Amino acid sequence: MPHIVAIIQARTSSSRLPNKVLLDIAGQPMLVRVVERTQLAKTIDQVVIATTDSESDDAIVELCTERGYPCYRGSEFDVLDRYYQAAVIFHADVIVRITADCPVIDPQLIDQMVITFLGNKKPTSFSHEGKIAYPYDFAANRLPLPWGRSYPIGLDTEICTFDALELAWREAAQPHQREHVMPFFYEQPERFRILHVTHDPDYGSKRWTVDTADDLKLLRQIYTHFSGRDNFSWLEIVDLFEKHPELEKINAQVHHKDYRDTDARISSDNKSTSK
Repeated sequence: MPHIVAIIQARTSSSRLPNKVLLDIAGQPMLVRVVERTQLAKTIDQVVIATTDSESDDAIVELCTERGYPCYRGSEFDVLDRYYQAAVIFHADVIVRITADCPVIDPQLIDQMVITFLGNKKPTSFSHEGKIAYPYDFAANRLPLPWGRSYPIGLDTEICTFDALELAWREAAQPHQREHVMPFFYEQPERFRILHVTHDPDYGSKRWTVDTADDLKLLRQIYTHFSGRDNFSWLEIVDLFEKHPELEKINAQVHHKDYRDTDARISSDNKSTSK
């Protein structure tokens, strides 16, 4: 049976909203909200925090220690290497990528995606090489054009096998492929069996992630509406927005980053550090 590990990338040095992963949302740090919701997914065997070896992220490690969250520290900007090393250490057969700025990540959606990725059951069949045979190499509920997205920004979930991650880790050379972990798959669809998970109707224009002060204001209001509990579903938020359309205006002007954007602080020494 595959060991399925959700790896949540987290750092405090966000360029647009520093320290955002530790900011309060209805009485808990945002990172705690993300971890607790991810842990509700029934298909996940282990949830791990992948933070950086920068001193600025000592506070994240302290939080993980206090809460009993498994944690790995690695490269700040080569996040692909950080994921790969964490996957090795925690013996992941399947990796679920979550980011710490998504405090309404949905465990039922994670389960839906994992189950589909595995072919609707945990696989027990093996290839001629003696490895588990998976129907897909990579899955995501949002992909760059021409695929697009139909789930709100903030529910982003990506899944890959360890073998696929290792291949990306070995071959990815562009700075954005190292920093954003999964673009190696987006940009070479002919090499991989890719599952694009979509939803009808299309809610892809909604923004429920935290990258700015306006985003944080919206997410705090969402949690306040649900009395600070963390087991509400993403469809309950859709209902909330239909009843209170003014909520969508709070962060309507926030520009979403392109996946090819890289942090301006990356130096030539940071661009590819792993091999």
